[in-house]
Amino acid sequence: MPELLRMPEVATGSTSAVLSAWQVEIDQQYGSGDVIAVIETDKAVVDMEAEADGRIVHFLVSGGQEVATGDPIAVWAIAGEEVADPAAAAAALGVDAGGAVADEAPALEESTTEAAPSAAAAAELQGHSQGQSSERIFASPIARRLARDAGLDLAIIVGTGPGGRIRRRDVEAVLRSAPAATSASAASTPAPTASAGPAGYREIPHTRLRKAIASRLTESKATVPHFYLRGTAVVDALLDMRTQMNEGEDNRVSVNDFIIKAVAHAHLKVPAVNVMWTADAVRQFDTVDISVAIATETGLVTPVVRDAASLSLGQLALVTKDFAQRAKDGSLRQTELEGGSTSVSNLGMFGTEGFDAIINPPQSTILAVGAARQQPIVRDGQVEIATTVQFSLSVDHRPIDGATAAQWMQVFIAAMENPARIVR
Repeated sequence: MPELLRMPEVATGSTSAVLSAWQVEIDQQYGSGDVIAVIETDKAVVDMEAEADGRIVHFLVSGGQEVATGDPIAVWAIAGEEVADPAAAAAALGVDAGGAVADEAPALEESTTEAAPSAAAAAELQGHSQGQSSERIFASPIARRLARDAGLDLAIIVGTGPGGRIRRRDVEAVLRSAPAATSASAASTPAPTASAGPAGYREIPHTRLRKAIASRLTESKATVPHFYLRGTAVVDALLDMRTQMNEGEDNRVSVNDFIIKAVAHAHLKVPAVNVMWTADAVRQFDTVDISVAIATETGLVTPVVRDAASLSLGQLALVTKDFAQRAKDGSLRQTELEGGSTSVSNLGMFGTEGFDAIINPPQSTILAVGAARQQPIVRDGQVEIATTVQFSLSVDHRPIDGATAAQWMQVFIAAMENPARIVR
């Protein structure tokens, strides 16, 4: 008998995801473990694998739609099972064969409490170009079609569906107010008058990624007892070594790669920092997995470099470059964003001298990296100019004490000032 295929919980605690694209056609046979769909979460792309041999007989959701976790997305049957009427099979399973997850409803009556957009807002919508938004816009197929036919840009329509999804009635509300806006624009424009009201502003709706970042960091500051250690390293020797290593090489090593390598070295030398707090125990890790903070147009992502201590600087450079490119493309995998006991956040390329970062739970530390700057220093009683970098380590005080963190900082600074220790 046919069964429903449902949207899986692709990330812990997730309530919805976007079905980016189907990887199989109707009645195409697939095997257990084959990828049948690609799903997008807040931060990553996930392959959905078949749990058994079979085939899709009816799609309930098309590519690009956001679906709540557990909602049906297709009807499937085991290999060899005949399904004469897929629509009837869907109905027998209690879903609408035309789209089980569709949230479309008839247009609201005028007595509804939802207000239509103002004439001014409608005029702005009418004049807005049909450009592409940098963020994915969640809208039902009929809403997209109505907006396209009317020349409206979905990016400036406020959705009233789950997660801000744009429904048919949202588009229709704008279209109902459009004639009034047109008439108003045809009338003569009165002379401007002075106004004592507040300054104008525009609201930018939260993306799913921005909401996730806000929730996670608020939780961290509210529940994790942070303390901070600061250190400054003289990095002239490191910069010289980097120049020599990159000479004539296509795979160029960055300063950030040296920093990640030094963090891994310090975690091995001070294993009491390579830990995570849990309700029942302090979990100490055998390898050093380091999250690298990467800024994208949609927000911050933190892919994890696995077993960073075992990688050469050249291997690290390949991994971090790949992460940076795929973070920009939005093609990071969910598994690449999970785990890690520490993070590195580098704002030095923006000229920031120093800052304190918020720990990414359930990790225990995060290293904030400032800009390399030439400064006068005193060495052997003599003043000289050196290139220095300021570091700040944010620490969870529950599993890590101050003296332990200070020992880690000593080892880390020594590695940055004597890079031969981390390239052996």
